[in-house]
Formats: sequence, structure tokens, C-alpha cells
Amino acid sequence: MRQVREYLHPNSEHVIDWFHITMRLTVLQQQTKAVKEERPETGAAASKQVESIKHLLWHGNVEEALERLTSLFMDLELVRNHAAPAEKLAAGVAEFETYIRNNQESIPNYGERYRQGETISTAFVESTINQVVSRRFVKRQQMHWTLRGAHLVLQTRTKVLNNELEEAFRQWYPLFRIQAKAACPPGFCCSPEPMDVLKVWLARTCIGCDLRNSIPA
Repeated sequence: MRQVREYLHPNSEHVIDWFHITMRLTVLQQQTKAVKEERPETGAAASKQVESIKHLLWHGNVEEALERLTSLFMDLELVRNHAAPAEKLAAGVAEFETYIRNNQESIPNYGERYRQGETISTAFVESTINQVVSRRFVKRQQMHWTLRGAHLVLQTRTKVLNNELEEAFRQWYPLFRIQAKAACPPGFCCSPEPMDVLKVWLARTCIGCDLRNSIPA
């Protein structure tokens, strides 16, 4: 994915979504609660460390956050063989440490970006997409998408956003919205007078002037 991004937009900035980081940290924080039930002191210390790591990442202090993650993992290593929740938390910490290390160049100072009004998360967009797409794929709906249909809708939407849909349509129908509006009779292409739906469509497409003349007022 990064190679595609660099190919399409070589000067773009790749930033890890803050929402993705917080989601992973929330899972770790939940796991510390299970550790507290068996080992209260270890669980409380781990919870405090996770919160500290979140604070460091928010301010872009990636190196220090990685050091805290390594330290937390080593602390859990001492008790993981005696407590199943600690073992699970240690595995989660190791996975998160790898995630942060692999993406450290894409982790900015989120706090500073937020204060400057810059984007730090697109979670609301992802949530909307997930909600709409999942709803459309539910078979119990009276009308639902197929995989092929969803793919075609995305292609069409991409053409719209790139302002390429009209040109693509004109390749199939060369007379679609031709620019020579002067060839159209008065009262159809440029006239502000009221017209019925069919005349509006014909006026917008500028196709078949003779046919338009045959339509009664």
C-alpha cells in the first residue's frame, strides 16, 4: 500500500491514524484489568505504563514510548508463567511494540497537529463507510449490493470525484453533452422557460433536436 501511495502521490505525507493507535491501547488497558484481578500491584503498574505510553505517543515521543513498551514487556515476562492474563497482556504489548516500531516514521506530534487544526484521524469516515457498506451487504435487506455491484459503484464514484465520469460516458455516447449548443433550436438548450422532464433531459444532453421539436408543449 505504501508503494502505491508513493507512486500516486510521491510528495504526500503518511500519518498513522490516531484512532488506530488508541484502539490498540484501549485493548491493552482492558487486559490490564484482568491482570489486576490476579496480581493487583502488577496490573496497576501496567495500567499506569499504558496510560503513560499513550501520552508519549500523543506528543510524538516515539523513542521514549518504545522504551516504556520494552520495559513493560520485561516486567510482564517475570510473571507471565504464573498468570494467564499477564501472558496475554505481554503478547499484546509485544505486538503493539512491533506496530509502533514499524510505523515510527509516520507518527507525528498529534497534539501539535490537533492544536493547528490539522487532521489526526479519519475514524468518522471509516465508521460511515463501514456502516453503509455493511448495511448494503446484509441479505435481509430488500435491496443489497453484490461484490461486483459494490466494485462498480466504487469505480463510478471515483470517476465522479476525479471529474472523469462525463468524459468516460462520452466515449460510449459521443453526442453526450456536446458543446455546440448553438445548433439546438431556441427554447430548449438555453431558454429559461419551464420544460417537462423529457425536454430537460434532451436539453441537457443536446441530442436529437428534431425529436425535441416534435414534442408538444
